[in-house]
Order: sequence, then structure tokens, then C-alpha cells
Amino acid sequence: MKTDVEELTPTRVKLTVEVPFDELKPNLDKAYKEISQQVRIKGFRPGKVPAPLIDKYVGRGAVLQEAVNDALPELYGRAVEESEIFVLGQPDVEVTELDDGTQFAFTAEVDIRPKFEVPDYDGLEVVVDDAEVTDEQVDETIGNLRERFASLTNAERAAEEGDFVTIDLVAKIDGEEVEDASTSGYSYEVGSKSAIEGLDEALVGLSAEEDKTFTGTLVGGERAGEEAEITVTVQSVKVKNLPELDDEFAQLASEFDTIDELRDDVRARLGRQVKMQQLSEARDKALEALLEKVDIPLPEKIVEEEVGRRNQQLEQQLQMAGMTKEDYLSGEEKTEEEFDTEVADAARLAVKGGFVLDQLAVQEELNVENEELSEYVVTQAMQMGVQPQQLAEYLTQNNQLPAIVSEVLRNKALNLIVEHVTVKDESGNEIDVDALQRELNGETGETVQAEEGAGEPAAEKSEDAEDAAAEAPAAEAKDAKDAQDKDA
Repeated sequence: MKTDVEELTPTRVKLTVEVPFDELKPNLDKAYKEISQQVRIKGFRPGKVPAPLIDKYVGRGAVLQEAVNDALPELYGRAVEESEIFVLGQPDVEVTELDDGTQFAFTAEVDIRPKFEVPDYDGLEVVVDDAEVTDEQVDETIGNLRERFASLTNAERAAEEGDFVTIDLVAKIDGEEVEDASTSGYSYEVGSKSAIEGLDEALVGLSAEEDKTFTGTLVGGERAGEEAEITVTVQSVKVKNLPELDDEFAQLASEFDTIDELRDDVRARLGRQVKMQQLSEARDKALEALLEKVDIPLPEKIVEEEVGRRNQQLEQQLQMAGMTKEDYLSGEEKTEEEFDTEVADAARLAVKGGFVLDQLAVQEELNVENEELSEYVVTQAMQMGVQPQQLAEYLTQNNQLPAIVSEVLRNKALNLIVEHVTVKDESGNEIDVDALQRELNGETGETVQAEEGAGEPAAEKSEDAEDAAAEAPAAEAKDAKDAQDKDA
């Protein structure tokens, strides 16, 4: 087999592959066998039809087409391996020559990772937030805990801000009720401004069994955006009672006997959280600092796919939250153009970050050990709430191991960058990232992983879960790594 590589752009190549016809013999034999199982010719059982009769009744061209379709994936893979290129996505393949008995040729245009070297990253310096826990943060956390244990009692008075009311709402446009904008028995916190504009102002001063009509713009349903006459009727007014911050509350809301012990625990937990955030920020900024030193072209098709993935992810999140994209943009105070620009910029940065981490893994000859693959499966399984062995089997059956190996390699490459970067907090104190990681692992069993160039806390580990994942398809890691070298 002969392969020529033509560089169309720094991120796209055209492979021209010429294959001696003899190399198609196994594929031709397979094609004849499969077609023989399908055709029905008098005097021959299925699977026993001779090749000459298949050529006569089905056609040699159909056999050749079947053989070529079967051979292309393997031939393309060999061409990629021989050319030593890092391909991205699926190729555009065209058969250019099929001379029966002589030669077969095809071309394949495909995006590739640009060729570059990761520059020296020793001496880079990044600044992260201070890992400080304030009294206000502790108070806020305990305040949120108090809210969970609050009780509601009937108030024999008019509604005020902070009260909880049970209400009926009837919306009318031109005298006709809008059914999907009306409701009854709705519990609402006065002053929360979490419903239709004007509702909070209408409720203040109303007592049970009183009503008020106001004009508001509907925010949902078929008549969203239209003005309606809305009548709110109060069924009941209740006041929220917060428990006292004393030892009795600590015993009610936690495993501690005193409020001081509860405060100390909250402060310690917040301290671990801010340290995790500090470590994640260090990883993010270390990669950002390195990316600023690298200037490489990016395949537009790959960037477009990343943009599409991010938009689809946002759409799913908005659907789950019962929001529209217009609601989201309004809340973020962004125009559609500003949002699209931000998504495109983030997508380009993510693609670039992936390229840099992949290349660094190659330069530093990083590998994925079986234990690392198993640990990744354990962590992901616990985040998803499934058994590690179940996730391992799913990844194997769906050919996801190459992607997993790639992600673990990128995480190791990012760890390597962080090891060589000087990290300081805003107060000027130098942070020993390795010591911080060991402290967090020792205290909480947590670790920080990279996702698309960004660090994020992972779930706690479990020895039992790790034992289960030890039986994961770690033996296939080498095959996955080989596949990753061929395809992104």
C-alpha cells in the first residue's frame, strides 16, 4: 500500500492511498460469502452459491462495492498510522480508482491536530484567590441551615415582605381567562420577586380572603409577553419562625451538642471548599498562562462542533430548569450576539487547551497505567451514582476507552504544568500545590481532575468501589492508547 499526504491547510490534509488489488482478496471472499447467504438461486442452499453465479445474477460490481466498503476502515487506519498524523473527526472519503484485478485507490480528507511543540513552562507565575473563610460566610451557611428548620404559623394580619402566602391567581386578556397562566393554592414568599412582576406589590397589605387586581406581563405559556389583568386572592398568610441559634438548634440540625461545635465544623468545611476552589483555580490559570504562549491554528469544523455541544448542553439545562434562552439572556443581561461570541471564544479556548495538553503528553511521553484508568472509572461512577463495574462495562461495550485514556492523559499533562508553575495567593503567599493536594486527599478522600482544561472537584473515593473497578477493562488501556494516537 502506498500513501501520499498533501497538506491542504495547517489543520487539514488529503491522503491519497493506492492499494494493490490482491490486498482486497480477504474482503472479496467475505463479500461473496455474505451475498451467498442472501441470494436465492434454484439448486443451491443459502451460503453455497458459487462466485461465478453471484457475478452473473448479482453482478461483479455489487461484490466489489461490498468488498471496498468492508476494506476502507482498515486501509484508512493503516494510512493514518503510516503517515504519523493525529486525525480529528471523520474523514471525507472518495474512491478514485477501482480497476478490477489491478488496483484500488481512494482519497481521504480529514482535519488534523496542528504540528507544534509546547514551549517551556518553567517560571510561569499565576495568582489565585486567598483561601480565607470569613465570619460572614460562616454566618451565611448557618443561616441557610436555620432556613431549612424554619416553621410557618398563621398570621392574623395583612401580608408583609418575608411572609408566606397561599394564593389563587386568575389572568385575563380582553375579559377571557388565560388558563395556563392561572393557578390555585400556590405558595409564595412575599418579596421574593420570583413570579410575575407586580405580584409582590399587590400582595403587601392583603389579608386572608382579600384580593387585588393588577396589570402584568405574562412570562410563560401560549400568551407569554402579553399584558393581562391579574387577580390575586389570598387564602392564608403565614409568618416564618426561625429557630434560635443555641445548643438545642445544633442538636436538632447536626450531630453536634453545642452551637460552638457546629460553627467550628462549618468553618472547617468551608475551609476545605475554598482550598479546593483555590487548587482548581491554580490549575485553570496555569493552563491559561501556557496557552498565552502558544499560537496555533484551529480546525474550524472542530470548533463548530464544540460550539454546538455547548449550546446543546445549555439548552438541556434550560429545559430542566423550565427556562427559555430568552429568559437566560435577560437574566445575564446579554444580547444574542454577545452570548454567541462568548460561546465561540470559550469553544476555541477549549479546543486549543486540548491540543496543547495532548501534545504535552506526547512530548513528555506520558502513559496511562491500569490503576489510573480504574481510579478514573471509580470517580466517575460515584459521581453518576452507579457501580464502577457497571460503568466499566458500558465504556467497554460503547468503545469509550480511547476517550477515557485521552482525558486521563490530559489530566496528567495538566498536573505536570502545575508542578512547574509558581502559584501565589492575592496576599503574596506562595502555595505548595502538591502539599495542598496531599492535604485535601488525606482529609477528604477527594481529588481534583481536569475537564477540557479546567479543574473541578471529583467525588470521594471508596476502597470497595476501587476493588470493583480493579476488574475494569484495564487490560484494554494499551489498545485504547493506540487508538487515541490515531483518532481524537
